[in-house]
Amino acid sequence: MSRMFSRRTDWKLTPNRFTHAQQEVRAQGREVLDLTISNPTRAGLRYDAEAILGALVNPEALDYDPQPKGLRSAREAIVSYYREHEAFNIDPESVVLTTGTSEGYSYVFRLLANPDDEILVPKPSYPLFDFFADLADVKPVPYPLIYDHGWLMDFPSLYKAVNHRTRAVVIVHPNNPTGHYVKNEEQAALNKLCHEHKLALIVDEVFLDFALDGSLRSTFAANQKALTFTLSGISKISALPQMKLAWIATNGPAEQVDAALSRLEVIADTYLSLNAPVQLATPVLLEQRKNIQALLIDRLRGNLAELDTQLARQKICQRLEVEGGWYAALRVPATKSDEDLAIELLQKQLVLVHPGHFYDFPSDGYLVVSLITRPEIFSEGIGRVLGALAE
Repeated sequence: MSRMFSRRTDWKLTPNRFTHAQQEVRAQGREVLDLTISNPTRAGLRYDAEAILGALVNPEALDYDPQPKGLRSAREAIVSYYREHEAFNIDPESVVLTTGTSEGYSYVFRLLANPDDEILVPKPSYPLFDFFADLADVKPVPYPLIYDHGWLMDFPSLYKAVNHRTRAVVIVHPNNPTGHYVKNEEQAALNKLCHEHKLALIVDEVFLDFALDGSLRSTFAANQKALTFTLSGISKISALPQMKLAWIATNGPAEQVDAALSRLEVIADTYLSLNAPVQLATPVLLEQRKNIQALLIDRLRGNLAELDTQLARQKICQRLEVEGGWYAALRVPATKSDEDLAIELLQKQLVLVHPGHFYDFPSDGYLVVSLITRPEIFSEGIGRVLGALAE
């Protein structure tokens, strides 16, 4: 049977032990406290339903106007968003709309890499890079992030990972799940690396706006020192994953940008543009961020404060530094594998957390929890986790 399908889909399709444990517990009808929630629409937040739904009722949506990069009005709204981040050198013509950042990765990987070329990806980080790479026939090569009273990029290891097949470096800003932002000096070092080895930067900024200190963080979308593809979308910015609107903003040396955009336009045109109602609603949907982000940041800070309060009562577990994003990483005793620990917490405490290996942490001894969880669930769930660890 496997000879009927491509090698790129030769994944292990049976549920792993952690997934199987979740299925078993839920099949028993037991109530689980989910500390892994990533869907903001089910996090108990108050949306402006009238404005959101009203924006989708537009007579112009009855006309089919397949612009490869997306409708100009939508791209102009995205440029306005970046101007609020003090990125003033972005042109609407450098923005290509996609249905999600996943599709954005696919476009950029296809643009930059031939089969078996390599893309450098951070570890720990988002667990789907391997799948994106498989589907684009490229090889993901990890480079480590190191923790020393905060997260840092390991540039000696990054340089060692570069070879003649390397095409780009993926950056997540802030990283998911470590929650650290790329520092200015790190950005300068990345630009130097890319210049020396003729590489591109692929920067995922979906959590850019969620700095826990409330500061406005700089965006790579304004970076002109290296060919840079910045991916983002309203899934996180406006907490509207169901609306399926994202984009690629391209910047860098003018000659490279022009060549990249001419090719990206063909790629986008081949797949056809995303749906008209959402494109026409883009200005309103982006405007929703001003309400929903305040609610989310309040939730993030509240849950982080609750986590720190509970951690202060014990000494066996500690929280790693986090600057932004929706997650917190915990360092726990490595008495068993992270997967075994997560399964045990699920089966005995009815609390769902992510094991560190889900995000490719370098060793056992890490758990990851979502800070957008409803506060009452978060508080009770963390209490159960720390109680179990204390035993």
